[in-house]
Amino acid sequence: MSKVGSAVKRLARKEAKKVVHNPLLRVTIPAQKASASPPLGPQVGERGLNAVQFAKDFNKATEHIIEGVPVPTRVHINPDRTYKIQFTTPPIPWLLKQAAGITKGSFHGDVSGMVTLKHVYEIAKLKQQDDVNMGAPMKRLCQIVMAYARTCGIEVRMEIDPAEYRQFLQEREEFVKKELEDLQAKRQAKMLRTA
Repeated sequence: MSKVGSAVKRLARKEAKKVVHNPLLRVTIPAQKASASPPLGPQVGERGLNAVQFAKDFNKATEHIIEGVPVPTRVHINPDRTYKIQFTTPPIPWLLKQAAGITKGSFHGDVSGMVTLKHVYEIAKLKQQDDVNMGAPMKRLCQIVMAYARTCGIEVRMEIDPAEYRQFLQEREEFVKKELEDLQAKRQAKMLRTA
């Protein structure tokens, strides 16, 4: 190969390595728990921002939110490496799981929890505050929340008897524990087969 050909290849490789990132970063970060470590640090760093300073700014801005709540965040990055952070309300599945008092959704389409229509309405009212939902009819937002509930295996009812629901949650906890043990056993069996 000629010297010119190899020089062209080297230049092509250098050009291919240069990546231009989108100035808008969309990421969900737990409130007050941002850190410069992966996965957030590299995402912020590759856009030319100081990851440690960004984490400090984010944690300071989310002081009013309960620690650990997932916060969908949009970071608008300017060419001079300044940025503006925008928050939205927590994701609908997280809000539904909190309202139902569960940590995991359904495994195989079974009922994992229950909420009332009042819960659905309150979640829709909260989500209406987001910029993307401004002006959206409340009926449509309630339908969206109910669709998410169905996806998560959460049943929507008119009323829930507290004693009956407590019993349901205890049975569900045992079921989830058994499912996780079965899943762990399957993983162990698969690891033994491949080793």
